[in-house]
Amino acid sequence: MNARAVVVGSGPNGLTAACVLARAGMDVTVAEAQPTVGGAARSADVLGPGTTVDLGAACHPFGAASPAFAALGLQEKGLEWLTPEVAAAHPLEGQAPGLLLQGLDNTTEGLRHATHNDAAAWRALHNGPLNHLPQILSGALGPLLQWPDHPAAMAGFGLRAPWPASMLARLFSTEQAKGLLAGSAAHASFPMSAPLTGAFAVLFNLLGMSNGWPVAKGGTQAIVEALVADLTAHGGRIETGRLVTDTRELGEPEVLMLDLTPRQVLRMRGLKLPARYRKSLSRWSYGTAVHKVDLLLDGPVPWYDSRITQAGTVHVGGTLKEINQAARLAARGTMPERPFVIAAQPTAVDPSRAPEGRHILWAYAQIPHGYRGPESKPNLAGDRLVQQIERFAPGLRERILHRVDHSPRDLEAMNPNLVGGSIGGGALSGLQQVFRPAPRLNPYRTGAPGVYLCSSSTPPGGGVHGMGGYNAATTALRDLT
Repeated sequence: MNARAVVVGSGPNGLTAACVLARAGMDVTVAEAQPTVGGAARSADVLGPGTTVDLGAACHPFGAASPAFAALGLQEKGLEWLTPEVAAAHPLEGQAPGLLLQGLDNTTEGLRHATHNDAAAWRALHNGPLNHLPQILSGALGPLLQWPDHPAAMAGFGLRAPWPASMLARLFSTEQAKGLLAGSAAHASFPMSAPLTGAFAVLFNLLGMSNGWPVAKGGTQAIVEALVADLTAHGGRIETGRLVTDTRELGEPEVLMLDLTPRQVLRMRGLKLPARYRKSLSRWSYGTAVHKVDLLLDGPVPWYDSRITQAGTVHVGGTLKEINQAARLAARGTMPERPFVIAAQPTAVDPSRAPEGRHILWAYAQIPHGYRGPESKPNLAGDRLVQQIERFAPGLRERILHRVDHSPRDLEAMNPNLVGGSIGGGALSGLQQVFRPAPRLNPYRTGAPGVYLCSSSTPPGGGVHGMGGYNAATTALRDLT
């Protein structure tokens, strides 16, 4: 195939799309505005020499399970997954933490110490889908409006998916089980009472019990490096420092792949998009934001329960009621006093990321879209994040050697796709999760011949898994034949 393709944007989706197209024999060029590739899936020595800090996602339950990454053979190109002893922990005041462990039996055994009923309810909720997880992922990681390849497996998952996490939580009596459910559901960044939050809760829990929510050895940048290695091995090229503002400067490639969110697409000159599609993009909502804090510590986080130090991910928010209240406030534009925090401890499993004896804590708080702290306290969100963690890790402040804050504005400057500090390519609420980014049977086609959208604003949404790019590229290849 002698056709030419240009990919605008080099996040994991853009690079995955480029790899698929190059493997099909296309002449592929990736144009990236930043001096380095990877979008938010980059790592840097943010906390000083000898440190490796992930600028975006740190733990990768979907990356390790990604059919796209498996098809590209990234582990044959140097990518290595490291699995923590505890996939996710959920600390609670005055109580033992909830622990999400690899293996359904291991997780239910921990819940059985609290109550046999909760262990049985956890098994009933997760056992059936866990037995069909690969089939469920093939459907969940693609367009929701298309008939799934495995309808029976998806039907079983679908019985659990539509419900609010707050309703599924009624199956349990202990805060440990409710917390594990709420912490996973909160990755959707909206209240527990919202429909479909149950889908996030169950799917994230399934992945935790299946692959343990691993990290990439050496940092998330290792995923990008493996993608770049595959692309260049198949003749693809990358041009960094190239900001594309007008598609007419690209000539007339047979395929134009946009790893951009709707706001950047609408600003792009030269695109002849249908009026109805433009109107849908103009209505796109970006949802809540995050404030990220990176900490270099002189030892492990002093969690009240030592088992939490073994966790790759820690959901810090207290009870389901507290998490729900924080999400409601953030969605209404109010900065929560106690925000929900997702923390990662990469050095718990990858000590190469920090000098000997040091540890890295990566964390972000879910806050209102585009939030700016008061002039007197520009990092108020970060201060509340640290306070929230210290609820369950007394003495944390004394361990901090270096702290770096990243406000929503900082995150958008680092990667323009993180509009207003929103990290998922757009809100996952309501119909926007189903019609992503517009009501189309195939959401990767824009309606303009040869032009495709492949960012996290398309199904399946945010995360370092490459599936948006993989699905868009396979669509483009079908259209060329």
